[in-house]
Order: sequence, then C-alpha cells, then structure tokens
Amino acid sequence: MELWHIIYKGVDGRQIFIDNQDRARFVHDLFEFNDTAPAEEHKRRVLPRDKNVGRATSHILERERIVDIHGWKLMGNHVHLILSERIEGGLSHFLRKMSGYGRYFNEIHKRRGTLLDRTKKIRVEKSAHFLYILHYVHLNGLDDFPGAQEWRERDAGTIRDIDGAFAHMLADKWSSIRDYCGQKNFPSILTKSVFEERSGGYEAELRAFMKNRTSEDFDSTVYE
Repeated sequence: MELWHIIYKGVDGRQIFIDNQDRARFVHDLFEFNDTAPAEEHKRRVLPRDKNVGRATSHILERERIVDIHGWKLMGNHVHLILSERIEGGLSHFLRKMSGYGRYFNEIHKRRGTLLDRTKKIRVEKSAHFLYILHYVHLNGLDDFPGAQEWRERDAGTIRDIDGAFAHMLADKWSSIRDYCGQKNFPSILTKSVFEERSGGYEAELRAFMKNRTSEDFDSTVYE
C-alpha cells in the first residue's frame, strides 16, 4: 500500500471555505465522490444525514470506494488529506472528481475561474514520515491557537500548553482528530485501521508527540 499526503490549495492563497456550509459540502464530496460510479450520478443521489451537518449515518448506499481516506483537516485556504488507492489509478480518479467542489463554490458564491491550485502530492516513503504524518495533519489546527503557532519548530517544548492545544484541536469538527479520539464525527468517510494498528491510544500518542518531539521526529523540509 502506498500512502499519500495530498494538499489542496486555493489559487493565490485565496479562501476556499467561506462558511460551514462550504465545509460541510466538501466533507459530503469526500464521501460521495469516493465511488467508482461516474460523478454525474451523484447529482441524483441523496446522502443520508443525521442531525449533525454533513455527517453520514450508517445506512449508506452501496458503492465501491476508489481510495481510503486515513486522515484529513480543512483549513481556510487549503485542505490536508492522507489517502491510499483501493483500485488502480484511484488517486488520480478521486482527485479529478473532487474538482466538483470548485464548481459548487463558484455557483454558490457567484464567481468564475479556477478555485483550487495545482494539487500537491507527497508520497509517505520513510517510516519516520509515517509515524508523524497523521499528527502533522491534525496539528495544523494549532495555526490559530495562541502560543502554539510555532508548532512546526523542531524543538521539544515548543507547545507549552498541551492541554489547551489539544482541547482546541478537539473542538474543531472539520478534522479527523475526533474520530481517532473516540468521538464519532464523520466516521463514514474515514479508514482508521492503518494508524490504529500502532500501539497505544491515539490521544496519548499525540500528546506525547506534542510534548517530546525533536528534529528526528518531524522533518519539515518535506513540505518546503
């Protein structure tokens, strides 16, 4: 299995989510477009929902997934996804279908032109990269947490308020962190088995990483 870190960015750094309706639509698309069926068919399908906006219930229409989504985080002007293919060519197929979000955004917000910049694809090749990639995706939620904006720095102790930082990340529903920490959020789009095979609970593992990581734990040059 090849694991990929995908980064969608808005053109010229522009915002790709204006409100929670946009975020819910993107999460909805992560579910709907992860299917071998042509994208056009999804216009006629209704995704079952419960009271939480955008969250699929367990009675899901039958479909054949083209990728596994192992982690995700929505930011203001970009998105992080951790993906692997379920079928040959599944990664490219899925990313092409996800361009449908840009068409939705332009229609709703009365704009024209390309929304998403060229997609960045980073293959997770080294074992060290595998060990921190899910943490990296979730820690992006600290970019707006006072005192933790320098979380990408390599020295241990950069994040001083571990409890506050963790609570801040957990309060954000537009991420896979809740599902990994035992709070069902958007379980229907997520495949957790790859990362859950590691020893220890995810919350304890992430807290330990936030507290003790060093330059050997996190290679920021991968994202330069």
